[in-house]
Amino acid sequence: SRGLGDVYKRQLKVYAGANGNFILYEDEFDNYNYEKGVYTEIPISWNNTSCKLTIGARKGAYEGMLKNCKFTVTLQDGTQKNVDYNGKAISVKF
Repeated sequence: SRGLGDVYKRQLKVYAGANGNFILYEDEFDNYNYEKGVYTEIPISWNNTSCKLTIGARKGAYEGMLKNCKFTVTLQDGTQKNVDYNGKAISVKF
């Protein structure tokens, strides 16, 4: 763990206009354990038609990872929502 815990903020900025998706990758940052599969991936997608952001179920784990965190999601018009994430899929409608 990097010891960033509470100060590590996850901010997502959404620029609407089309669907989009990516995978948020995280690991221990200070070793080569990722080569042994010690990391996490969180799929994130935006559905433009329904104005819905989905933060998918976390896959993987590593020592010291944050099991619960907050994402601050901001649209280009400034609309903002805070999302409590516990590793399970969650959707947020704007």
